Amino acid sequence: MTPTTTTTTTHDGSPGKPAKATDAPSDAVQWSPRLWGTLIVLCAALFLDALDVSMVGVALPSIGSDLKLSTSTLQWVVSGYVLGYGGLLLLGGRAADLLGRRRVFLVALAVFAAASLLGGVLDDGGLLIGARFLKGASAAFTAPAALSIITTTFPEGPARNKALSIFTTCGASGYSLGLVLSGLLTSVGWRWTFLMPVPVAVIALVFALRVLPRHAHERGNGGYDVAGAITGTVALLLLVFTVTEAQNVGWASARTIASLAVVAVLLAVFLRIEQRTAHPLVRLGIFRNGSVARANLAAFTLMGSYAGFQFVVALYLQQTLHWSALEMGFALLPAGALVALSATRMGKIVDRFGTGRLLPLGSLAMVLGYLLFLRLGAHSGFLGLVLPTMVLLGIGFALFYPSANIAATNGVADEEQGLASGLVNTAMQIGNALVLAVTTAVLTADGHGGGTAGQLHGYRAAVLLVTGVAVVALLVTSAGALLDRRRAAPLPPVPDYDYRRTEETAAALEERV
Repeated sequence: MTPTTTTTTTHDGSPGKPAKATDAPSDAVQWSPRLWGTLIVLCAALFLDALDVSMVGVALPSIGSDLKLSTSTLQWVVSGYVLGYGGLLLLGGRAADLLGRRRVFLVALAVFAAASLLGGVLDDGGLLIGARFLKGASAAFTAPAALSIITTTFPEGPARNKALSIFTTCGASGYSLGLVLSGLLTSVGWRWTFLMPVPVAVIALVFALRVLPRHAHERGNGGYDVAGAITGTVALLLLVFTVTEAQNVGWASARTIASLAVVAVLLAVFLRIEQRTAHPLVRLGIFRNGSVARANLAAFTLMGSYAGFQFVVALYLQQTLHWSALEMGFALLPAGALVALSATRMGKIVDRFGTGRLLPLGSLAMVLGYLLFLRLGAHSGFLGLVLPTMVLLGIGFALFYPSANIAATNGVADEEQGLASGLVNTAMQIGNALVLAVTTAVLTADGHGGGTAGQLHGYRAAVLLVTGVAVVALLVTSAGALLDRRRAAPLPPVPDYDYRRTEETAAALEERV
């Protein structure tokens, strides 16, 4: 029986690319167990990647006490992961396109499991940071490979939207539930925050070998942009390193200024290379797709704002209200629970309303949640302050995160899905690092640590900063919604011409001549 070809449509109704019925699931056909298995394996990997971004934060005091690490050294337990993850995502996305998505995913997942095990048994701070960097680097390859496997297996339209909504919601759930799990595991021992992902990663790897589609094993066409890979990766690594160190050495220090200047030069060289090379690491023309460009900018700002806010909340609840790590984790649970519960419904919501509407709605919900938190005080409670904010953030996160990933990959050719997914993940991670560093600087500059009054003043200033960053995302997504609405508006009717009157006028002109 020969395969039939069907035409897919995007979330906004525009025609998509042809897809073979035997290669990709149709929305009218029930998904096979193997297809569900593929999605579950990819979701498990992304859940672990996102979990590690937030899970270690609660365990830091215990790690520092046990391994005798200073505060400046301790921050690199978190920063090391962000450096590896955010700095290598573009390279990971391109590697998935060129080396084969299945191959890259399997190797990176195996490295992730090994690095997790290594981090759980080490007793040296420097080696622990190295293991964290290796873990982040492996996540930089699993995340874009997994996303591009989905976008090349499921055609644009309802099937892909459903798969992507489940996939990205699992990532958002891991990010949101990281603090909760960390509070539980740290009460037993901080090493369990490193060891817990090991069996999950191993089980996912075993099933991945059996269920991942063979087409994801194929290599893409094109060469390797070695010069672009080196300059782009070094620029991103140095940028993340600079902003994470600036809070220690000073934003106006010669070291920070020199590092930022080097970053600017490297980025200029990178852009020049990408314009001239035959097989660029990042085809700059991809940003001519307005949906891709806006989704990346919105992801950079809104996810960065959430990272900064999460940092403020952790300090406020533990240092000012004197909540335990476990109490804080459960206080943030409503947001994570809302994100997790929405996983199976987001596909239908995206199909009905489109990403153009959901992105600004999600951004607005998060802005309102931040504004509500400005009411924080020395004796604020869970019901009056924390719960309303967490509910709004959960709704906003559930609407925004899947929609941003869908918008960032729609309309992109299959051979560039790894690039598109790597770009949006890079935007999120670099946004996390930059906004978090600036948030920390604002807390310090506004007297954080100078008694309860000084702490509250610093917290409010930091939340205002976070809110301002989220407003940028709201403006970007709202502009995109207006553009989509204008494009979808029907064209004005063409007026009917009275051809007989025109002929009479022409005859009159001839008589005058």
